[in-house]
Amino acid sequence: MSELYGSDAYAPSEIAQRIESVGVTKARLATLPLLMLGVLAGAFIGLGAMLFVLVKSDATLGFAAGAIGGGLVFSLGLLLVVVAGAELFTGNNLLAMAWADGRISSAEVLRNWMLVCAANFVGAAGLAVLVFASGHTDLNGGAIGQQVVKIALAKQDLSPLQAFFRGVLCNVLVCMAVWMAMAGRSVVDKAVAVVPPIMAFVAAGFEHSIANMYLMPLAMLLQHFGPLGATPPVTWSGMLGNLLPVIAGNLVGGSVLVGLAYHVIYRRKPG
Repeated sequence: MSELYGSDAYAPSEIAQRIESVGVTKARLATLPLLMLGVLAGAFIGLGAMLFVLVKSDATLGFAAGAIGGGLVFSLGLLLVVVAGAELFTGNNLLAMAWADGRISSAEVLRNWMLVCAANFVGAAGLAVLVFASGHTDLNGGAIGQQVVKIALAKQDLSPLQAFFRGVLCNVLVCMAVWMAMAGRSVVDKAVAVVPPIMAFVAAGFEHSIANMYLMPLAMLLQHFGPLGATPPVTWSGMLGNLLPVIAGNLVGGSVLVGLAYHVIYRRKPG
């Protein structure tokens, strides 16, 4: 197949088989390493979001330059997940492939998704506490902190339908990045595969649930314990009102539009 595609990358049918096999391993990972890897993934995505805000806080950049530049640096998060190793809820939506082929049970899929999502929140929110304590948000004359609050308020103000569909579109691109990274045989291959889809979803303003688990708690810290005040406030109910539809959208985009679609194409048994 490599001759057909003109490179030594894994062919799409081989990627489907690899993702399915990895899904079985992920679904049966022991609880402690699963949670620890989930915390790491939340922190990794938070680091990408931190750099995204840094770029967006530069008022000298135009709209497109800020959006694309922010998306480019946000790619660090998924690169760390893919190369260093971590358990990310949005990427793990691809477990739907192993489930559809009958290799893992519904209970195993739900266990992975719930534990990893919770651990991702701990990692992302924990990073937000560290970033707040470090004074990073005071850089650029406090513009970074102001940008964090501005972004969080915009997320809080999304309607549930907007948040859901932005979540769908986001995780189509995230899972395509994971899918293409599985085609690579080297770190360079994986980096080349990951960056464009991640840059695209961030630049387009789509919603990633784990990134929001960093940005919205950090905004609340800045408003309630920092110099920015709390009018209008980012609230726990506002964060929950964003995260629930975004998580649902991420699930549909990753597991249905990518995972199950590729299962039907490459792994579904005839008959």
